[in-house]
Amino acid sequence: MGVKHGGILATIGETPLVELVKLSSGFDFSVYAKLEMANPGGSIKDRSALSMLADKIASGELVPGRSTVVESSSGNLAVGIAQICCYYGIRFVCVVDAKTSSHNIGMLHAYGAEVEMVNRPGADGEYLLTRIRRVQEIADSVPGAYWPNQYANLLNPRAHEQTMREIVSALDAPVDYLFSAVSSFGTLRGCAQYVAAHSLSTRLVAVDAVGSRIFDGQPATKRLLPGHGAAVRPALFDQDAAHEVVHVTDAECVRACRRLVAAEAILAGASSGAVVAALLEKAPEIPAGSHCVLILADRGDRYLQTVFSDDWVDRNLNIAGEKQLLEALPN
Repeated sequence: MGVKHGGILATIGETPLVELVKLSSGFDFSVYAKLEMANPGGSIKDRSALSMLADKIASGELVPGRSTVVESSSGNLAVGIAQICCYYGIRFVCVVDAKTSSHNIGMLHAYGAEVEMVNRPGADGEYLLTRIRRVQEIADSVPGAYWPNQYANLLNPRAHEQTMREIVSALDAPVDYLFSAVSSFGTLRGCAQYVAAHSLSTRLVAVDAVGSRIFDGQPATKRLLPGHGAAVRPALFDQDAAHEVVHVTDAECVRACRRLVAAEAILAGASSGAVVAALLEKAPEIPAGSHCVLILADRGDRYLQTVFSDDWVDRNLNIAGEKQLLEALPN
């Protein structure tokens, strides 16, 4: 993101790094959170969106009032691109699916984006490949349309070299462990590229969803929560980017999201719950004195009807004793 942007876009990046003192109470290592919810669009995907659009805007390839951006996204990247296109007056067509929340669709409309809904899943029961096919159809039919393609665009991970740079600078101590959720694989790959380039000893923990197809050995199963995991291995996948992988269930995400807000008053999204759950699973193995950083990708207000809804949890996850479990959490 070498191009400088004004207005609201100038606030993308340089998000806070805060110590999670209460969550880590009882551990003999420290835990910090990179609060990507502080980006103006509410998520880490603002960085990816700007990285993939900035040079084309600066070079004049994307022209306000003339150009069209087309992308497949059911969540945060869609919002990030919509905000940028709104700021520059560029048409944005976003292909979503039937699982996209009404909250996110409302945000896209508010930014002036055009929403294309895919209602039929593919043979695998997932929507991703169907969405991508529709993106390609639109891009082929609109002269000069640009498809950023977050799943294969190397500018996606490049944005997160800066994310890791900020973490290293803010912590002012060795980053011994970094926990990052994986989906398009942009965040983890970008952080890994920075770690390798600077010969850091950081241990990179990829946090994936149970039922995701990103890593080997995982049968595809139904996943209810967006933000991490994928039905198809992304083109950006790099087996060497992660030192280890932790798979987390939807129920574990919910418990950890609620534990995070109960302990730290941080209302974060499903993938943030996943990285918290992964940390708690790995805690017995983490050496004393270590510094652990969790990337919290987005805000929890987009999950009020799922993660933070007792009715939704009861209907979909059947977590016995969830209310009692939460009431027993330390303040």
